[in-house]
Amino acid sequence: MKTIRIGSGAGYSGDRIEPAIELAEKGDIQYLGFECLAERTIALAQQEKMKNPEAGYDPMLERRMRAVLAICKAKGIRIITNMGAANPQAAARKTARIAKELGIRSLKIAAVVGDDVLDVCKQGNFSFLEIEGRIGDLGNRVLSANAYLGAEPIVRALQAGADVVVTGRVGDPALFLAPLLHEFGWASDDWDSLGRGALVGHLLECAGQITGGYFADPGLKDVAGLARLGFPIGEVSEDGDVVITKVEGSGGHVTEATCKEQLLYEIHDPANYIQPDVVADFSNVTVKQIGPDRVSISGATGKPATSTYKTSVGYIDSYIGEGQISYGGPGALSRGTLALEIVRQRLELCGVQMNESRFDLIGSSALYGREFSEGHDPYEVRIRAAGRTNSLAEAVLIGNEVETLYTNGPAGGGGAFKSAREIVAVASVLVPKDLTSPTIQLFEA
Repeated sequence: MKTIRIGSGAGYSGDRIEPAIELAEKGDIQYLGFECLAERTIALAQQEKMKNPEAGYDPMLERRMRAVLAICKAKGIRIITNMGAANPQAAARKTARIAKELGIRSLKIAAVVGDDVLDVCKQGNFSFLEIEGRIGDLGNRVLSANAYLGAEPIVRALQAGADVVVTGRVGDPALFLAPLLHEFGWASDDWDSLGRGALVGHLLECAGQITGGYFADPGLKDVAGLARLGFPIGEVSEDGDVVITKVEGSGGHVTEATCKEQLLYEIHDPANYIQPDVVADFSNVTVKQIGPDRVSISGATGKPATSTYKTSVGYIDSYIGEGQISYGGPGALSRGTLALEIVRQRLELCGVQMNESRFDLIGSSALYGREFSEGHDPYEVRIRAAGRTNSLAEAVLIGNEVETLYTNGPAGGGGAFKSAREIVAVASVLVPKDLTSPTIQLFEA
């Protein structure tokens, strides 16, 4: 039975690069996936694209491509990534220029486009899922609308011979499902196979989480070698079963427990995990250790895909002003408490209008509230005052008032910090699939 090996080179935009290089050099893989888009990333990237038509893709794209492109080309490893963000075409052009500078010949790069459905959303004025109202209610505050596309356009790019496939918004598992569809020839309505492929993608998408990174908890769940954590490899057979492993000798570990934690990650309903390509059912999945750093996972099934794409709408929500300052030594808690009260009163006196506010003692009550810190007087605390406002000018005033504590508040404050920033938020709508038209564009170096 045919088996392919897929490596996961990144679990988010700012992830480490060395594990991906290790996968390319020593992993004996045929595909290397980089999953780099968070919920708000495209909206932020869209703002960059508005300033510069050749911007709007992942800022780490160049570093990653320079690190692995030559190795992957030499070894026949195909790269699939959503680092295109708001501008897959510019990302593909940049990749072609990098390949030329590195002396790489005959490299075919595909950009998957069509996830940008802002015009469709504005015309349809769809209702939001998480918040009240419709897209039209936000007016000119809307920045972007990107549908979570499926694996199909990536498969087309692979069929066209692409060595590198750069997408914008797609379902995270689709980056890893696509090579399975391409290699094994699964039909687009073979729901059980697609469900198993979605499981593979879900297990691999967060990179080091499944090899012990996010899993680690000293004394409870000890993991060795985290400073050089190895990223996962999925050995996938034609029937959709997968063995999760990593490069031999790399840090971290792959166990039933690490795999089960990743399996449960971000799953609302294990029996109905909705993806663009399939509604996957993980409720009967089995996980079995079959050797050191080798875990066999099987048993996923699938149901027909929905008729809509989940679509993330990015919009300017508000502004947040923040200020912090530290107090240490005897009486630190009481001085920090007084400092917060002074800031609270000052903001009222100055008439700062906040839609939401927090006044926290970091190290005492910021995470769990004061009821959990009773009777525990810390020797140092850091206060944090933050507020959500409708204007940048008012947000600035919050940090300014914290900074004035240097000379106007309790004794011994130090290390003040302040910031004011625009907040880009996201909300979801459902867009009918027949209103979208994903395509691919090919570039060569």
